[in-house]
Amino acid sequence: MAELATIARPYARAAFRHALEAGSLPRWSLVLGTAAIVVADPAVEQAIMAPAQGRSGAAELVANLVKAAGQPVDQDVANFLALLGENHRLPVLGQVAVQFEELRAAAENTLDVEVVTAMALTEAQQGQLKAALSTRFKREVRLHESVDSTLIGGAIIHAGDLVIDGSLKGRLARLATQMTRD
Repeated sequence: MAELATIARPYARAAFRHALEAGSLPRWSLVLGTAAIVVADPAVEQAIMAPAQGRSGAAELVANLVKAAGQPVDQDVANFLALLGENHRLPVLGQVAVQFEELRAAAENTLDVEVVTAMALTEAQQGQLKAALSTRFKREVRLHESVDSTLIGGAIIHAGDLVIDGSLKGRLARLATQMTRD
C-alpha cells in the first residue's frame, strides 16, 4: 500500500498542479475518479497488463473507457494517461485519484466527512453536524451520509484519519471488551 502511494505521488502532484493552473480541478477530479474505477475492474486490469496491449494501447483503452463512461478526455488527460501507460503506471490510477483529491481538499480548505447513521439525518441535524465539524476542523465540511441500521443508534464519523464511533453498536462492543478484560 505504501509503495503504491509513493509511486502515485509525483503523478498526483503533477496532475494537481496542471489542473490548478488551468482552473479545472473539478473536471480533473471527475476524470481521475472515473479512470480509477475503470482500471480497478479486473478485466481492464488484466487487459492493460497484457504485453500484447502495448504501452500506448493500454492508455488508449483506458481513455476510451473513460469516454464511454461519459467523461471528456481532452488532450491534457490523454497525455497524462499516455505518460502513465509509458511508465507502466496505469494500475496506480486509483491511488493517483485519492492523492489528487487530498491535494484539492487542502487547496480548497475543505474536508469530506463520511457519516454513517442508524437512521437518516434530518436537514436540521445535518446542518448542526456540519457546523460543529466545520468549527472543529476549521474547514468547510462536505457531508456524505449513509445509513446502516445495524448500528442500532448513534453514528460513526470518518473525517480523514479520524474515526469517531458514537454508535450504540460500538459502545456495546467496547463494553463487552471491557467486561472480558476484568
